[in-house]
Amino acid sequence: MKNIRHAVFWPPFLLLIGAAVLSFVSKDAFISTTTNANNWVIANLGWLFSITGLLMVVACIGVYFSPLGNVRIGGADAKPMLGYFNWFAITLTTTIATLTFWGLVEPVYHVSAPPESLGIEPNSPAAAVFSMSTLFLHWTITPYAIYCVPAVVFAFAYYNMRQPYSLSSTLAPLLGDKLKGRTGTVIDAVSLYTLALGMAASMGTSIMNLSGGLNHIFGVKSSPFLWAMVALVVTATFVISASTGLMKGIRILSDINMKAFIAIIIFVFIVGPTAYIVNLGTESFGHYLTHFFEKSLFTGASAGDPWPQWWTTFYWASWFAWALIIALFLGRIAYGYKVKTVILVNFVLPAAFGAIWMSVFGGTAINMQMTGLGLSEIITTNGPESVLYAVFSELPLAKFIIPFFVFIVFITFVTACDSNIAAMSGISSSGISPESPEPGIMIKVVWGVVVSIISWTMISFANLDGVKMLNNLGGVPALFLEMFVFAALIKIARNPQKYDKTIQESKSSTLNKVG
Repeated sequence: MKNIRHAVFWPPFLLLIGAAVLSFVSKDAFISTTTNANNWVIANLGWLFSITGLLMVVACIGVYFSPLGNVRIGGADAKPMLGYFNWFAITLTTTIATLTFWGLVEPVYHVSAPPESLGIEPNSPAAAVFSMSTLFLHWTITPYAIYCVPAVVFAFAYYNMRQPYSLSSTLAPLLGDKLKGRTGTVIDAVSLYTLALGMAASMGTSIMNLSGGLNHIFGVKSSPFLWAMVALVVTATFVISASTGLMKGIRILSDINMKAFIAIIIFVFIVGPTAYIVNLGTESFGHYLTHFFEKSLFTGASAGDPWPQWWTTFYWASWFAWALIIALFLGRIAYGYKVKTVILVNFVLPAAFGAIWMSVFGGTAINMQMTGLGLSEIITTNGPESVLYAVFSELPLAKFIIPFFVFIVFITFVTACDSNIAAMSGISSSGISPESPEPGIMIKVVWGVVVSIISWTMISFANLDGVKMLNNLGGVPALFLEMFVFAALIKIARNPQKYDKTIQESKSSTLNKVG
């Protein structure tokens, strides 16, 4: 804690603690304040989230084919710190903490209650296609573009422009030396605040997910007390992992996580409604591509339909809230690879994985809802976390698969928390560099505990709506910051050599050797 950046750490820390205290002192005032702020966000900024998300997709594709795509992160002679499989495994498993929850829960909501303004009959074939194509929208191309853009810019700024380990470094092409003062500090503090809220929201869904599993296996009632115990175990685990150093604990966790993902995808695909999964996935992916711009920019404003605000805006806010800080981690491990390879591993491959996961699990859930299992009624009576285990109960070997799935949920969130807490702690600390990349353990513990408290508070008092409000509120400042990061990327892409100090260093080194 001696190396703490006080101006970066304390403002978001005190805001979050203040929110937690207010929730205990005056629950009604807390819920009223957050609800009003959230309602304003989704009513007034949904369109901007959608447009900005679309711009990130365009940026990823454009940069891949631009001269910047051939620039190597760290310079021409930089050697990768990770092999391809380890790199992709770490990248994927640190960015999909809530996929295990929403992959089975979200499609049930969409097929049973599609947007009224579209005139789709609930639980109809059209609703099934709408549901699956919406999963593709929320979990494939656009989300990973939102992650990829700041990751590329930070990697280039940190390793090639020799900028500090700070999110404000991503704006160096725009603001230059101004970032060394108050401007850079404000940017880092705001980014910390957004990720803390986004991470708390993600933790909320994971706690509910794990609690649902414990309820199914042991009959323990899902309650605020159980959620607190689950949060305590999760927090302790990722703090222990983080204390081993980023490249030790997280490499082991992500390797286990990746293999577990592959195993359960294959299992569900084989024992589930295989033909239905393949056919619905194919048809819905075609629908998604055909209506890509329409779905991406659907706001529901003309018909007064709130559906896009409570779903698509919620997701975009979530991805934006996570993107800025996770970019520090994703950019850090991209060392030694070309920018186009960074885009491939952070954008293309995760999007493809998301499509496969959603086809298999979303297709299974939709099929069960359509054939009379009544998953939507289970959500109403027992909560959304119960759906996951109701689905697995219908599959062969359920008594083995359900505990295995609970393990996957646990290890997935611990892996994501490990990387995010490391990034949050790094930006809160001074002296972080490629040579000394690890922040102190105490700052990791502090952030882990604070995020856990905020998460437990929101799911205890507002349940799933509380999770959505955390996402939306955290995503707003992140949205505006990422728009500036997008502008910085465009500026770099127009003339990479102008900003790449490794080229100048290489020339100087060559001249010195000749001399």
